[in-house]
Amino acid sequence: MKKLIYMSTTLLLFSCSATKKAVPTQLLDNQTFILTEVSTDPTYGVSEKNPVEVGGVDKSEGPLNERRYLNALAGPNGERVSYYRAGSCCAVKSKNGFMGMAMLDNYRVTWEGSKDTVSIYINMYDYGELKAPVGFTIKE
Repeated sequence: MKKLIYMSTTLLLFSCSATKKAVPTQLLDNQTFILTEVSTDPTYGVSEKNPVEVGGVDKSEGPLNERRYLNALAGPNGERVSYYRAGSCCAVKSKNGFMGMAMLDNYRVTWEGSKDTVSIYINMYDYGELKAPVGFTIKE
């Protein structure tokens, strides 16, 4: 039993440390990424099949990178957004996750004057080019 626990723990540590090359992302400040464009893909970020890939697990910054990304967004007319983590969902394939799989985090995002919240799906295991989802703008 001890051997099984040791092997599982070792596998977890190595699977979380194996990463693909990070996409360089600049910071506006320690809590906010700099985004430069809005996606033209209507599924980007709002579908679990096309999540935002903020990475960071390899540097123990996964949750921080999720917040850095969300802090860079603005509403359709530049409104300040607010958000909360609704939970984890949706297993996806990831070379950087445990046994080749990772869970996405789902955030609910809103802004002043919005009638509803928008679900944004974020992958903190893998890196990708960061853009604002369709319907959002970029924080100035």
